[in-house]
Amino acid sequence: MKQKYYITTAIAYTSSKPHIGNTYEAILADAIARNKRYQGYEVLFQTGTDEHGQKIEEKAGLSGKTPKEFVDGVANEIKRIWDLVGVSYDKFIRTTDPSHEKQVQEIFKKLYDKGDIYKGAYEGWYCTPCESFWTESQVTDGKCPDCGRPLKKAQEEAYFFKMSKYADRLMKYYDDNPEFILPKSRKNEMVNNFLKPGLTDLCVSRSSFKWGIPVDFDPKHVVYVWLDALTNYITGLDYISGENPKKEFWPAAVHIIGKDIVRFHTIYWPIFLMALDIPLPKQVYGHGWLLQDGDKMSKSKGNVIYADDLVEYFGKDAVRYYVLSQMPHENDGLISWQMVIDTINAELVNVFGNLVNRTVAMINKYFNGEVKDCGVTDTFDSELKATFTSLKDKVCVKMDEYKVSDALSEIISAFRRANKYIDETAPWVLAKDENNSKRLSTVLYNLSESIIIGCSLLYPFMPDTAVKALSFFNASVKPYETADKFTENGEIKVALEPEKLFDRIDAKIVLEKVAKMIEERKEKVEARVEEKPSKPLIDFSDFEKIELKLAKVLTCEKIEKSKKLLKLTVKLGEETRTVVSGIALQYTPEEMVGKKIVMITNLKPVKLCGVESQGMILCAEDAEGKISYLLPEKDLDDGSGIF
Repeated sequence: MKQKYYITTAIAYTSSKPHIGNTYEAILADAIARNKRYQGYEVLFQTGTDEHGQKIEEKAGLSGKTPKEFVDGVANEIKRIWDLVGVSYDKFIRTTDPSHEKQVQEIFKKLYDKGDIYKGAYEGWYCTPCESFWTESQVTDGKCPDCGRPLKKAQEEAYFFKMSKYADRLMKYYDDNPEFILPKSRKNEMVNNFLKPGLTDLCVSRSSFKWGIPVDFDPKHVVYVWLDALTNYITGLDYISGENPKKEFWPAAVHIIGKDIVRFHTIYWPIFLMALDIPLPKQVYGHGWLLQDGDKMSKSKGNVIYADDLVEYFGKDAVRYYVLSQMPHENDGLISWQMVIDTINAELVNVFGNLVNRTVAMINKYFNGEVKDCGVTDTFDSELKATFTSLKDKVCVKMDEYKVSDALSEIISAFRRANKYIDETAPWVLAKDENNSKRLSTVLYNLSESIIIGCSLLYPFMPDTAVKALSFFNASVKPYETADKFTENGEIKVALEPEKLFDRIDAKIVLEKVAKMIEERKEKVEARVEEKPSKPLIDFSDFEKIELKLAKVLTCEKIEKSKKLLKLTVKLGEETRTVVSGIALQYTPEEMVGKKIVMITNLKPVKLCGVESQGMILCAEDAEGKISYLLPEKDLDDGSGIF
């Protein structure tokens, strides 16, 4: 029986496209999962999306979509990016999955029946972007302690969970399991900042909006996003209920999360599990952030780098290598376009790619593509072999400690040692004397075996590149059991004309292209938010000249001569009209049919692309250029007047 290994990422919030810092977590968990599979574990790797909450409801409204339509689009984009960077997840869970929603309702009811959840009222500060509540004592200048954004005063009926009931039990668990929170510095933060000051009861439902999982015995309430989201780690296993439960994978080996949500995963989540009488996960690893120019990435700061842009310029595996090699175990990592280029050129081109290309080229040049171990050795050979036969243990120890950048450093250092071996043995000198033929063959064989071992251990980090490099030596990934051994008296046949693993990147050319791309995006945003001069004040009599009515869209189609215009047939009571609107980049014709819209009905008709428009649809546009048609809060009859 293979040993079970369950690894998860935090589920990505479906408010917008993830940047490379968000994507790093999925790549990190993937490397750990692939390494465990390579070691022989039966791995279950789960990732997914967090799709409920007030922020989602508000964003969906601004985009003119239902919350489900909105999260479907973002979830698909997140999944596309995860697939693009090679994340080998076994399950992609969405919190809108019916199975998840059903189990969350059962969890909520179980905690309520146990007396750990009670109904009350909340009054205090709330951060919509973070979906977090804060007390007066935790807030300074009305700003969120986590993100620094302005907080809102909130007051509503809510259910609460008795957190303080389990505080002592959690503290004891920390003491009994010192490796539960990693890095260990994160544990000190939790104890000193939250447990010692005392836990307050946690709000676990909301009643001021509707986009969430309903509390089935009190449908006025929806389950608060953190109880909803955190439970995905067990609902994904159908642990509470389901047709095919995978309870044998619980407790999870590790939750991989960002340092900003350690509190939720090491205080709230363990306490929920204690209340449910479910074992706690074995470890929670809170990684640092990837910082751009020393600052956290933010669209508002204009310093966001996206994974798909990086992959377009450098390829999937090079991007994986950069983020995995440049993030320290306990601290934040740095990223910039220049740093990515420099790292690829210095380590993937000069060290790894150069080693593989030189070795294959020399085998083809001196032995027509085939070498064998002739047993003619010296001290350089033993040093090289010691480097690579000890590599597996070094890499696996680092990976078990989640020191992934250190594990990669061990592999690259071994490849550096192999390059040094080439300089020490000087194959080009040996080739000048036919009496050295067996020694030369042994040297090139040793290099080939070293590369095969190194690439086998590199596979979890750069799967496509490792397989490609191994194919040059007519080899596949070396079995884990033998990845610390050289094959004695073996023979290796190499490819005749292998392509380069990595081409040197011309930084000037790439950075010019990147600068142009960034500038074009910036210009688009600036064009959308360009301030328009304020219009003069008008009298009410001027406003009375405008006739606004509610209309229902009967049909909708694209106008062939334009990318932006849609032709709509609308119903205004007993009247039918044709209207042209510039919303084609935001809405498909199918999305518009059946919708109720607000329109000006007494504009003079005007022809647009040959189609007469008999009115104007009212829309809103935000700073990013997103357009949303205006819609009534209630379902009124078409033709209704607006005043």
